[in-house]
Amino acid sequence: MGKEPSPTLTGAELRIMRVLWTRDEATNVDIVGAIDNPRLARNTVMTTLGVLERKGYVDHRVDGRTFLYRAVVAEDDVRASVLDSVLQRFFGGSAEALVAKLLDREAISVTDRERIQALFEKASGS
Repeated sequence: MGKEPSPTLTGAELRIMRVLWTRDEATNVDIVGAIDNPRLARNTVMTTLGVLERKGYVDHRVDGRTFLYRAVVAEDDVRASVLDSVLQRFFGGSAEALVAKLLDREAISVTDRERIQALFEKASGS
């Protein structure tokens, strides 16, 4: 892989990547068929695959006249990259500020808070 992937993915790019993360390889037709609600047009998928290749997320090989696409960046690596980007851009690199904001949100359920607390306790060896 030549260049470092951009940490950002558009909605359509993420939907395509989710398909590729579940398969070893896929054609554009496979990808179109796997995405619904809302569906993506074949031309949109083709254009977006080209963008994903330029960004460094996807590669392809040719089998006869068929292009077979595959993800070259793992889903967990993308999550880590996006999280690092958000941490730096919006929280000045402060994990404490990020966690405080997450815990401050009313959208986090009591169950999620308990799970988060258990993760902290496990990480600190308590």
